[in-house]
Amino acid sequence: MKTCEVVALGELLIDFTQNGMSSQNNPMYEANPGGAPCNVLAMLQNLGISTAFIGKVGKDQFGEFLKGRVADRGIDVTGLYEDVNSPTTLAFVKKNENGDRDFSFYRDHGADVMLTSKEVMANSELIENTKIFHFGSLSMTASPCTEATKTAIEIAKKSGSLLSFDPNYREPLWDSVDHAKEAIEYGFSKCDILKISDNEIELMTGESDIDAGIEKIIGKYNIPLVFATLGENGSKAFYKNLKVYDKGIRSDKTIETTGAGDTFCACALSFVLKYGIDNLNEERLSELLHFANTAACIITTRRGALSVMPTREEIKQYLQ
Repeated sequence: MKTCEVVALGELLIDFTQNGMSSQNNPMYEANPGGAPCNVLAMLQNLGISTAFIGKVGKDQFGEFLKGRVADRGIDVTGLYEDVNSPTTLAFVKKNENGDRDFSFYRDHGADVMLTSKEVMANSELIENTKIFHFGSLSMTASPCTEATKTAIEIAKKSGSLLSFDPNYREPLWDSVDHAKEAIEYGFSKCDILKISDNEIELMTGESDIDAGIEKIIGKYNIPLVFATLGENGSKAFYKNLKVYDKGIRSDKTIETTGAGDTFCACALSFVLKYGIDNLNEERLSELLHFANTAACIITTRRGALSVMPTREEIKQYLQ
């Protein structure tokens, strides 16, 4: 009997997002809770889905803030550890004039990569009793978290949980592109549900054409359900012999794109939970994409992600 609908493992950190200038003309930064796996869980909680998180923060003021904020979202934090020897990971996010983001990470020996297989094993029951286990590639940038991630994946596989994977590629966090691609390919080989962005498709396949790139990935790894996110150009779903496209929604109130992919991913997983991975069709996938694109559009109008995810009611109102 599955007791928790979605469990995620990975990074939990502070995103310092630029928010104006001081009277001395210095940039001011807002401390936003972040980390892709936990962002996904926060959105799922807003959709009424029970979640739990496995990860590690530092035993410092930032770690205490994060643990409290995650718990406030309703996410189970019994698997969230505090490390007395490693600081909470920090990221500084700058929005460029073209709308892209630059990340500066403070992560060397950061707490999130210090999660161990032993700590994962202590939460094995949590993983065994979930319907979907969600992970990304950033928990595989360094040891011991690489081994911890793979331990969790094997537990989820053996228990019959669906595995959801979002590469969430961030070049500055890898010692080499080859190392990143190796970890992402490992994720491909284990997942049942893949959420991948257009730039990640090109990175992994060399194809700028989305359909061609996804066909290569599915052909090699036989992933049952794949979502390709295309930024402001919408998204696509690939399922069995179906290819479904939604052009997405644009807003002139967009501030930044942090969390948009995580919001999309959570909405997609909510539909998988509702219908089952074997019971999707073109109509349901079209509904899924439009709902997920709408939610992702809403989050781009807000600073941060984890604390400000849209509710189901807000999404419905926006759709109307």
